[in-house]
Amino acid sequence: MPTLLPLGRITNLLQRYARSELKPTQIVEAIHTQITNDDDHVWIHKLSLDTLLSYAHDVESKSMASLPLYGIPFAIKDNIDLAGVPTTAASPDFSYTPEHSATVVQKLISAGAIPIGKTNLDQFATGLNGTRSPYGACRNAFNPEYISGGSSSGSAVAIAKGLVCFSLGTDTAGSGRVPAAFNNIIGYKPTRGWLSTRGVVPACRSLDCVSVFTFTAEDAALISAVVTDYDNEDIYSRKRSTRHFDFGLMQHFRFGVPSAKQRQFYGNDENEQLFNVHIAHLQGLGGEAVEIDFAPFLEAARLLYEGPWVGERYAAIRTFFKLNSEKVISPVREIIDGAEQFSAADAYDGIYRLRTLKRQADHVWSDVDCLVTPTAGTIYTIQAMLQDPIRLNANLGYYTNFMNLLDYAAVAVPAGFQSDGLPFGVTLAAPAHQDYALLQLAARIQQAYPLPLGATGVRDTAPQMTKKFSNLMQSDYVRLAVCGAHLSGLPLNGELTNRKGKLLTCTQTASDYKLYALAEETPSRPGMVRVNENEQGYAIEVEVWELPISELGSFITGIPKPLGIGMITLSNGEHVHGFLCEHYAVTNATDISQFGGWRAYLEHLS
Repeated sequence: MPTLLPLGRITNLLQRYARSELKPTQIVEAIHTQITNDDDHVWIHKLSLDTLLSYAHDVESKSMASLPLYGIPFAIKDNIDLAGVPTTAASPDFSYTPEHSATVVQKLISAGAIPIGKTNLDQFATGLNGTRSPYGACRNAFNPEYISGGSSSGSAVAIAKGLVCFSLGTDTAGSGRVPAAFNNIIGYKPTRGWLSTRGVVPACRSLDCVSVFTFTAEDAALISAVVTDYDNEDIYSRKRSTRHFDFGLMQHFRFGVPSAKQRQFYGNDENEQLFNVHIAHLQGLGGEAVEIDFAPFLEAARLLYEGPWVGERYAAIRTFFKLNSEKVISPVREIIDGAEQFSAADAYDGIYRLRTLKRQADHVWSDVDCLVTPTAGTIYTIQAMLQDPIRLNANLGYYTNFMNLLDYAAVAVPAGFQSDGLPFGVTLAAPAHQDYALLQLAARIQQAYPLPLGATGVRDTAPQMTKKFSNLMQSDYVRLAVCGAHLSGLPLNGELTNRKGKLLTCTQTASDYKLYALAEETPSRPGMVRVNENEQGYAIEVEVWELPISELGSFITGIPKPLGIGMITLSNGEHVHGFLCEHYAVTNATDISQFGGWRAYLEHLS
């Protein structure tokens, strides 16, 4: 039975179920056998075979069509509640057994996913390295002498080894991204509040996020679609807002990178080279690298452990800590104990300073569409981390600690390997609610530069984006084809850019349109009409723009007669909204179709 492992992408397992090649009962039996021995310290609690089979039989009694995650096995970081199973937060003395599962866990189970067990973590989710646990230092999936990253250590390694198809972590300072980079998997840190944290042991409650580990960005998007929902009982829950750009079709985008002098690799020249290679990869996808001032991001990052936010970690476990501080392992104990030096006035000063830094950092979004950094500058052995736990852990947070403080979404993406076989990863970041845009760019990267899945050795060669994934990505915006005065650089283009419109591509329509220069229009503009079947048509140059749905209404109300918005067929067969003209208006207009587009006609006039 263990030959069924390692597991791979969610979509692949669903396809095997659909073809009746496998059953969920077979999968859970194989996993249970495989995880009996846990030399890598991945698990804190493994569900019994009887319990796993009970979940699997329940799934098999239902139709696949009713369960989007039919029979998909997953792991849960042990600071997230699973009903009837102890939650320890890697502290046996803190342990309790919840009656109800965390909101996100219950949504996954209701969708057909099968929990396999609870995974190891840095105690109370305080750390980025995976060694701060009484259940043992979790070992890297590629080399057991190296750290796994933390605090979501076991969740990342369980994925990387193919023991589950996805796992849940949490991310306050980078706990859902650093382990992803060190184990060659996707680490999706959603917009703060997108995923409910009800039923999660808090670290810094105002900053905490439930994160998702998967092999691919598409799988992360599928999980997000299941669990993202407003939770009225979670005071930090937020409703999902519209995103503003589409990396799927965008031929040109701008991505920010820290200036060369602000990049930190702690002597790891190979990681520096790998980051430069990744910049070149993004340029190959149509990206333009823009160096930014990383200083406000770095100063914000320091507030998390050197500022009053440490007090929030203390507040999360105050009662337990007062009575049992000696049972909290070092250096977690010293970090939390340090909260006493901060006063309420310090907390307010920290909030004010953070607001200033966010204002400075947010200036970058007027120049770039996303931010790209290494996920971590380097990686350490377990022995080195244990010998210097504070300084080396701080190094791991150089590129991650600011993210939740500044309210950004992020996706950690595999980006190659060092010569010793250890993985390197990068992180894509953008303002809140741009999650699906980042996952889309991550999917493009994985499609263009495919790597093995985790540590399984399975190579997912150029995975195609499924229709379901594409539909999910397009849910918050409309694609709009323009053919006249709204083209880039022409008089009305500002009506798009002022509404946060983004140019996706320059292309042509199908060959069944005509273009006319309309008389007495100011500014001058054309009218495009679809020809009848017996008429000769032309392919007309258009630009396809992306416009947030929330901005579409105001844009349409400003369109004068005889123009309007209809459906246009592009040369590749895709249908998009676009400008069309009423036929009566072209009766006395000049047919300029032979020029192939409005720009060419204007050049002819000049």
